[in-house]
Amino acid sequence: MAETKIEIDNKLFQERASHFLNAWKADKRSGDALFGGVSSILLLLGKVEPENPEFHKNNAMHFWLLGYEFPTTLMLFTLDTLYILTTPKKAGYLDQIKGGRYPVEVLVRGKNAAENEKIFVKITDAIKAAGKKVGVLTKDTSKGPFVAEWKKVFAENCKDTEQVDVAQALSAAAFSVKDEAELRAMRSSSKACVALASYFVDEMSAILDEENKVKHRVLADKVFAKVEDKNFWKKTELPNGTKLPADLDPEGLDWILGPIVQSGGKFDLKWQIDSDDDVLHAGVIIAAMGLRYKSYCSQVARTYMVDPNKSQESNYKFLLSVHRLVMNSIRDGVAAKDVYAKALKYVREKKPELEKHFTKNVGFGVGLETKDPTLILNGKNGRTLRDGMTLCITTGFSDLQNPSPQDKNSKVYSLVLTDTIRVTSDSSVVSFTGEAPSDVDATSFFFKDDDDAQPTPKKEKRDSRVGAVATKNITSTRLRSERNTTVDEDADKRRREHQKILAQKKQKEGLAKYAESTADENGVEVKKFKRFESYKRDNQFPSKVKDMGIVLDPKNATIVLPVMGRPVPFHINTIKNASKSDEGEWSFLRINFLSPGQGVGRKDDQPFEDASAHFVRSLTFRSTDGDRYADIANQISNLKRDAVKKEQEKKDMEDVVEQDKLVEIRNRRPAVLDNVFIRPAMEGKRVPGKLEIHTNGIRYQSPLSTTQRVDILFSNVRHLFFQPCQHELIVIIHVHLKDPIIIGNKKKTRDVQFYREATDIQFDETGNRKRKYRYGDEDEFEAEQEERRRRAELDRLFKAFADKISEAGKGEGLQVDMPLRDLGFHGVPFRSNVYIQPTTECLIQITEPPFMVITLDDIEIAHLERVQFGLKNFDLVFVFKDFTRSPYHINTIPVESLDDVKEFLDSSDIAYSEGPLNLNWSVIMKTVTHDPHQFYIDGGWGFLQNDSDAEESEEEEEESAFEISESELGEASESSEEDSDFDSNASADASEDDEDASEDEEGEDWDELEAKAKKRDRESGLEEEEERAKSKKKQRKR
Repeated sequence: MAETKIEIDNKLFQERASHFLNAWKADKRSGDALFGGVSSILLLLGKVEPENPEFHKNNAMHFWLLGYEFPTTLMLFTLDTLYILTTPKKAGYLDQIKGGRYPVEVLVRGKNAAENEKIFVKITDAIKAAGKKVGVLTKDTSKGPFVAEWKKVFAENCKDTEQVDVAQALSAAAFSVKDEAELRAMRSSSKACVALASYFVDEMSAILDEENKVKHRVLADKVFAKVEDKNFWKKTELPNGTKLPADLDPEGLDWILGPIVQSGGKFDLKWQIDSDDDVLHAGVIIAAMGLRYKSYCSQVARTYMVDPNKSQESNYKFLLSVHRLVMNSIRDGVAAKDVYAKALKYVREKKPELEKHFTKNVGFGVGLETKDPTLILNGKNGRTLRDGMTLCITTGFSDLQNPSPQDKNSKVYSLVLTDTIRVTSDSSVVSFTGEAPSDVDATSFFFKDDDDAQPTPKKEKRDSRVGAVATKNITSTRLRSERNTTVDEDADKRRREHQKILAQKKQKEGLAKYAESTADENGVEVKKFKRFESYKRDNQFPSKVKDMGIVLDPKNATIVLPVMGRPVPFHINTIKNASKSDEGEWSFLRINFLSPGQGVGRKDDQPFEDASAHFVRSLTFRSTDGDRYADIANQISNLKRDAVKKEQEKKDMEDVVEQDKLVEIRNRRPAVLDNVFIRPAMEGKRVPGKLEIHTNGIRYQSPLSTTQRVDILFSNVRHLFFQPCQHELIVIIHVHLKDPIIIGNKKKTRDVQFYREATDIQFDETGNRKRKYRYGDEDEFEAEQEERRRRAELDRLFKAFADKISEAGKGEGLQVDMPLRDLGFHGVPFRSNVYIQPTTECLIQITEPPFMVITLDDIEIAHLERVQFGLKNFDLVFVFKDFTRSPYHINTIPVESLDDVKEFLDSSDIAYSEGPLNLNWSVIMKTVTHDPHQFYIDGGWGFLQNDSDAEESEEEEEESAFEISESELGEASESSEEDSDFDSNASADASEDDEDASEDEEGEDWDELEAKAKKRDRESGLEEEEERAKSKKKQRKR
């Protein structure tokens, strides 16, 4: 050491020495329970071996008081004076602590043996003068000539002096409870341990992934060398992405433990064996390491499992629960033995077979000492834990039997977890090494191919009566007109009764929700007056205003107009429009401003701070330069348009949230799905990327650039869908988000989809060489079978990956939902006719963009529009519980799906109604949102149901007044289908046609009636023949 570097903090020395003496004196007053009644304390430090340093209480006292270690030095503490006996050079350093409140006398030992003996005698005289008891460290292992000489003199001169062990007293009164500076050093030491543990994980996973044979010692040496690598400490990050403490000096780091690497069935959880020359075994791997920073020590140990079986995972999860139980049990005032007893009881109750494998203690004190023997957390130590103590918590099971070993080295394994923590006054323990992951997902490595473990998909059973092509194409009917459109009266009656109950329930819920008048207070966005500021000071005006002309300032969105000889600024948001007109040789520029009562449209409905104030409606300017006025009018229009566009973009981005950072998996390869496309598409060339599953979300990575990626956190996922490629051209994993995100520089989106095309169009089979020589359909059969197999494999691959996403996000309640195609129906939610399918929780259309995802729980009621006889289509409208959302329309649904839609809505407990006309929903929702309380008092959504009931009652009256035969009914239905070929939006025309038809049918002559009667007779005869033919077929079957 250079002399200039030895600087002892005298102030800190006096503070800590006074603290120690006060605790000593307080113990004397309270009965000498801790110090044992000693009157002096002797600490002896012999020769230190640099190759094998030991850190015990004598060393710790040096570091705690002086900040340095002084070998071959004797310290004698009395209540009045501190005597220090050392060499001349060290004595020069120790002069820095003289002159304080606690007297210090430094004695110098030279090469003269006689003089040295006199000094030793002086020390013994001070011991005898202080009292008959002297405190010593009975387990002190100090060696060297200096120690031997002192022991000889002490034995001769202090025969009547009693030696008392003060190890626990030193620990309790001096350095077990840390101050803030000591805790900072402990924290820095622990963070450095975590960084090296993270580096070990990266190296270990690379070795296992590449299947290299590397010895334990080689891997340990690689980690060992990183302490002196300055570039490593500059670049490294902790596993959670945070940086190391800014004040961490790598030169102050030193190893106290290991690093120790163990695998292959040979484990020692006491860390008494260094890393050996055995090859790293891909099974259970234990890594432990400890560092010392500014004299303060910390340790961390983790167990890593490669391709673990269920028994190993179960035992590790149990160890994790024991470890957390121990840390949660540690707080101020708890006895050390109680912590161990609680952990042992938990093991005995939950898994008694593991009790004999449990460690004999669950930790020890750590700090200036690598291990405080007076602060071991075992079943016998009654010492009380205090706030500010630092402990090394170690829980583990040793020599466990593996029920399904992979090889001979996997028959026996051990599990261990070690963390450095701080004791607090409550149960919220501060873990300094908590950034080192210890959960099962972070410590388990899987290098086997998942596809190998997947069962082979079963071959589809095929009907022997049909060919390969026809297997998938058997339908119950040939034509659309043959579908069954008859109404199941029992089902319809059941639905009506259930709907009445749901309607009553909705009414009660609405009255309860809006129990008091909430006019204009129900969440509707109330327009507020916006203040606009063009300039704060006069010197910010454009320089052109001096000319007293019209000046446009696009930067500040302002127009400066000359009024009464002064430039007056007007913000663009105060201007309605500008127009230019010509009269003779003069051109006029008219600028209209916004003012109350000026417009009746939504855009003009703008609030004002004081509507009763005087407003300027318009300003008109005259000039002979018509081209300039035309240019100014155009610039004002463009400025107004840009301002409105900017405001709209700002409004659109209000609900876009910034997601948290994606935590990447570092200890193993993440689950990957390759060759998938994303919708909405990213910028640039359309190329397939890969989808990865990480710790707290998924990431889509484009191969074009590392910056082109999309991160989706599990916490932001509301629904996860998997849609197979059956009856479709693509297989899909679809994510519906809680809050929208931005993909690239495009607009926000709440739906992100990952898909792969199921068809193989890379080659054309129409002109290949096979068809020149093969005249049968064997090649077509093979191609279709191959495509069927390919589709089944795609479905299996995507379904398995969706399940992995669900498993990774189970903490957020993420589950895979699949559409029920059999319950689907066609409709037009946007512009194109698509197939809409229900799922367990939603109604979706994710095949074609724009996507449709409606959560059933968000729906207040559903209304069926244009439900009347003679129309081929009807519309479906969803009103959401959030009345501020616009109702959702699905148009042009085939009438054949009417019963299926009703049954779906009824089974989902969604109240629905139906009516013959399209309703003006903007007016209806404006009435609802204006005062929901009054709306529900007036009957709520009952007005929709009343229309449906009135329509049904009219139909019943008509049926009771007239009777018609089945043949006439069939004729009427056929004629209605033939005559009703009009589009879905022509409901008004349909009603007019019905009126015209009713007028034409009022008067028919006898000839027409007779012709109709003959026609009915002929049809009835045909029906009788068909019934006879059916009865004969039934007899043959019997």
